[in-house]
Amino acid sequence: MRILIASDVTRVKEAGTAGVVLNHAAELRKRGHEVECLFLDDVLDERERKGRLAALRFSFRIAKHIRREHEKYDVVNLHGASGCVYGLRCKLGSSAGTPPFVFTIQGIVERYTHVMRREQRKGRAWHFGLTNRLWHRLYHQTMFSIAIRTADYGIASNREAWTYPELVHDRDPGRTFYVPNGVEENFFVERQYEDRIPTRLLFVGTWLDRKGVYYLVDALRILIQKGQRVQLTVAGSISSKDEVMKSFPPEIRGYVRVLPFATRQEMPALYAEHDIFVFPSLMEGMPLSLLEAMATGMPIVSTYNSGMADVVEDHFNGLAIPDADAQALVEAVEELCGSVVLRKLFGEEAARTMRRYTWERVTQQVEKVLSLAVRDAAKS
Repeated sequence: MRILIASDVTRVKEAGTAGVVLNHAAELRKRGHEVECLFLDDVLDERERKGRLAALRFSFRIAKHIRREHEKYDVVNLHGASGCVYGLRCKLGSSAGTPPFVFTIQGIVERYTHVMRREQRKGRAWHFGLTNRLWHRLYHQTMFSIAIRTADYGIASNREAWTYPELVHDRDPGRTFYVPNGVEENFFVERQYEDRIPTRLLFVGTWLDRKGVYYLVDALRILIQKGQRVQLTVAGSISSKDEVMKSFPPEIRGYVRVLPFATRQEMPALYAEHDIFVFPSLMEGMPLSLLEAMATGMPIVSTYNSGMADVVEDHFNGLAIPDADAQALVEAVEELCGSVVLRKLFGEEAARTMRRYTWERVTQQVEKVLSLAVRDAAKS
């Protein structure tokens, strides 16, 4: 097949969605397909990428590109809201000769609204006042809705999002497939489980309110006040060290290390240097950092929502805690700090679980969905 994969994010493999696109493309090429990837910075110049309308500009530009170059592609896989303009044009106009459209969603936009509205009431949402809530509803949710309703087939990276097109957008059964994200082979490394002091905690992700950072800060403060000998590394924050440090009370900043950026090549060693992975995110698709940490054999503590609930089994391959609960995070970390045996038990089971989530395995499912779209288009 000749495949176009496009997403309105920048071409940075260390980022979540871009990493998914590039890994799918690499595996599809191994399977003999021709794949072109287009990202925000491939399609829009620096000026166009700024401001609230960048996603819509990208969607218009991608639709124009596909209509102009339609003979180059057998199928297009457009992530998130990127396909809304192309899908709408195909539905309202003639779709003869244009490649079928498969959407991919990492999560449900309404979950973000639901979660952050609650956090706003607590004073723990950075940019979710009334104006931003209205904009999110009228702009982002509308674009996602159009993309989902007009696509030929769909892919969702977690089971919650898998049911969403049918239940909310009245899509026919059997048109959307659950295809989890994957993990690269180099993350399957040998791990030594040691009783080290201090116990080294690791959080990997952008430093955002929706990642549960307030609860991470609260939990670290409580752990230190209780006399737990721990240190926390915040990696891949994107935000500067100074910006991240401002979130922590001055008296505990000495227990925190910040690495704003780490390359893909550096990540396996970073996971290996730490003892417990902490991930209190309030919503996700299926986070690559969690899958990678599990593949390296790290014992993990994660909230039990979105894609985390698909892979984390409490007291089997990790510890699952409620959302927005710093005390639950403290208790889970203390449980793991107190037992190397438990860390080894959960970590080894996590690594075994991740053997089912390699990019090679999950991309076979992507290939299947794209093939179905191509088959149906050939019949019509």
